[in-house]
Amino acid sequence: MIATLTSKKLKRVDAVLEYASKDKRFKILEVHMKKHQHRHDALIEVLHKAQELFGYLEDDLLLFISAKLALPPSRVYGVATFYHFFTLKPKGAHTCVVCMGTACYVKGADKVIAAIQDAIRIKPGETTPDKQVSLLTARCIGACGIAPAVVYDGTVTPRQSPADAVAQLKKWM
Repeated sequence: MIATLTSKKLKRVDAVLEYASKDKRFKILEVHMKKHQHRHDALIEVLHKAQELFGYLEDDLLLFISAKLALPPSRVYGVATFYHFFTLKPKGAHTCVVCMGTACYVKGADKVIAAIQDAIRIKPGETTPDKQVSLLTARCIGACGIAPAVVYDGTVTPRQSPADAVAQLKKWM
């Protein structure tokens, strides 16, 4: 894999590996990869661990994983962008996840999202400029009986109105 990279990309890989040698989080990630025997089919587990350690998956981190697992960078990036759990941007201090599953949508999740967007001026997938709030959506969180559901910092909250959601976010800002 590394032999097929252009010299410019090879220099970037070398720079990433040099930087990684000084950061304890990369060492922990390498131990995790070793536990999985650097297998290609462990990519998702490795990406989960990397996001846990770093908070998000930046380009250099994906390149590091690519080099260590001997996978093409395009494959690592493809998996990281396919699954909604992974994020390529830093998250805010607080996270708001609005469920957009059928039950939540029918009960007004679209109105909750619209109110949040108006109040804090960001779209789903973005973080406020002050890094306080990240707004995300989920296809379904499995809480259909309490729709519309919103997850605030990991806590599922039932039957959220647009006003409820905006009030919670105002507390964070």
